[in-house]
Amino acid sequence: MLVISQAKVCGITNESETVKRLRLAITDKDFTFKAGQWVDFFIPGISVIGGFSMCSSPGLLEREGVLELAVKYTDHPPARWIHTECTLGSEVALRVGGDFFFDPQPGDTPVKLVLIAGGVGINPLFSILLHVADLHKYQESKGNGYKMGTVKLYYSAKNTNELLFKKNILGLMNAFPGKITCRFHVTQQSSKMCEELQPHVTEGRISEKDLQKHVSKDTLWYICGPPPMIESISKLLYNSGVPRNCVFFEKWW
Repeated sequence: MLVISQAKVCGITNESETVKRLRLAITDKDFTFKAGQWVDFFIPGISVIGGFSMCSSPGLLEREGVLELAVKYTDHPPARWIHTECTLGSEVALRVGGDFFFDPQPGDTPVKLVLIAGGVGINPLFSILLHVADLHKYQESKGNGYKMGTVKLYYSAKNTNELLFKKNILGLMNAFPGKITCRFHVTQQSSKMCEELQPHVTEGRISEKDLQKHVSKDTLWYICGPPPMIESISKLLYNSGVPRNCVFFEKWW
């Protein structure tokens, strides 16, 4: 039974010039989600239902009763409402969906992850990254639980201004050196980029050579971004011998 929960907007920040990050306080205690899933987003008075991936970890919901969404401005009524009418205290309703997630159980075999994001496709992958950080913290403090392998994020956007959560991602790399690593790819960079980011940025698209070095039997691949990017990267992985059941993707139109 899928729970529909009421939620109240308790934080709004500008993640980039075109993306707003919403923090939502969840009313229903039975409401849960897995890292990578999305929500149907119901707005009073608007008949069109939104669909947005969580960009926070399931752990944040458990600890604080909140979740976060990062929504890019479009003319789609729910996205437009978030950018033009939504205020602190606005009330909406949410229902979880999606079979794109990473939810390992304590006894599962350790795996490595390669996460590949294009543009706003970072949302569910950032949720997975934060979940991995929670798994590491649990393992370090309790000495048991799921033992996580390494995670490599490849994240492509037009320029560094469009890279969402970049400071948070650098923070995770510093907190878990060698366990969480990231390459940012920019395709149309014209302005100067900040020094902190520079060592992690490659100009140009994510290439076959980048990905092939991660092909192994204990690696799972998660891709989210525009459909053409997903088509080309999944094809490339299959051609490199990655089994189809190790490749997961979420297409946003």
